[in-house]
Amino acid sequence: MRWAEMQAPIDAVGIAVDDTGVCAVRFGGAAGPLTSQDPVLDQAVEELTRYFGGASGSFTVPLSVRGGSEFERAVWRALWAIPYAEMRTYGQIAAAVGEPDGARAVGVACNRNPLPIIVPCHRVVGADGKMVGFGGGIWRKKVLLELEAKVRIEREFGLL
Repeated sequence: MRWAEMQAPIDAVGIAVDDTGVCAVRFGGAAGPLTSQDPVLDQAVEELTRYFGGASGSFTVPLSVRGGSEFERAVWRALWAIPYAEMRTYGQIAAAVGEPDGARAVGVACNRNPLPIIVPCHRVVGADGKMVGFGGGIWRKKVLLELEAKVRIEREFGLL
């Protein structure tokens, strides 16, 4: 794996790529030596920088997801489909992947998501709409959801 690191409003974020695409996003910074001059890493850092700056909520960088059970991969695909600045409950994701009683298992799959932010597990909330569970810490989830809500409001009212 090749690593890059960037500073974000949620602390340092490490991004790793393999020969296929981005394979890890890590809170707290890189887990290996930093690499320079890697086009996929550069694209990932650029897209994350735009995301944190409120300029874009979409990611086009190639991804490389090799791990996870069939269920976890189904959950991650469902997370990928959550539109920017919208939220879903763990139960809604469970129903979407064909396991209507699997809300807790969805929480476990979210916690194992190797690509947080890009695959937006922070957009999943409890049945009552409360922020519960997040591998990066609830405070990070709050910052990410507030950023997206602010950008959405600014776009809808023509402030951007």
